Amino acid sequence: MIKEFTSFLKHYGVIGLAIAVIIGGKLNDLVSAVVSGLLMPIVGRLTAVTGGDWRDWKPELLGIKFELGKVLGSGIDFVVVAFIVFWMAKTILREDTVTKK
Repeated sequence: MIKEFTSFLKHYGVIGLAIAVIIGGKLNDLVSAVVSGLLMPIVGRLTAVTGGDWRDWKPELLGIKFELGKVLGSGIDFVVVAFIVFWMAKTILREDTVTKK
């Protein structure tokens, strides 16, 4: 039963997937820290929304508060993470075009 289970893990790449999920989660933490700690203070200073802490920006319309700052921050986090993943995949998986001539 153990041998069959380890064969299953190897055949379907479950270990590699688990490692990718763990590394991806930590990459997300790192990018979120860089975005919130380095980029957002600059954006907050430039926009002057809510005293520089623009992630707490909650404009109100007809008595409804919209957490627009949180949505914008998550969007920026996503774009940065997506770009880093794109860059890493392109760098790691690129084919050597010089040897194909």
